[in-house]
Amino acid sequence: MRKLLGVTMAVAVGFGAAITVAGPAQAAPAVEITRVYVNSPGTDTSSNKSVNGEYVKLTNRRSTTVSLKNWTVRDKARHVYTFGDVKLKPKASIVLHTGKGTNSATKRYWGRGWHVWNNTGDTAYLRNSTGKQIDSCSWKKVDSYKNC
Repeated sequence: MRKLLGVTMAVAVGFGAAITVAGPAQAAPAVEITRVYVNSPGTDTSSNKSVNGEYVKLTNRRSTTVSLKNWTVRDKARHVYTFGDVKLKPKASIVLHTGKGTNSATKRYWGRGWHVWNNTGDTAYLRNSTGKQIDSCSWKKVDSYKNC
């Protein structure tokens, strides 16, 4: 066995030899996209009720509070929501609705007047305050929501 740049390599010598490369296991992100409700109930309209039928649910998987300040949620078309001074408690979730409403510790509102998430396929991206992608959730046509 030989340690090379933090990766353990095992080399077998002989006819038909194989090389096995094992890297470190990738840890789950502290905050994950756990559900995207992509198709609000009923016909899509510009009513706030219809637009708020779409949402993204984020869940803190850690045992410590995570600051979401300047984190973003975006779609493929580059619609971007930026969190303000929001702290997500351990094991807690926050729901980001597409429309308008009053923000709370468990609900945030994008303030848009029309739907963001494409029912026929899209991707939700979560990025931290430095712009690093933390998580994503993609779907093709779904009935209502995508569990991620």
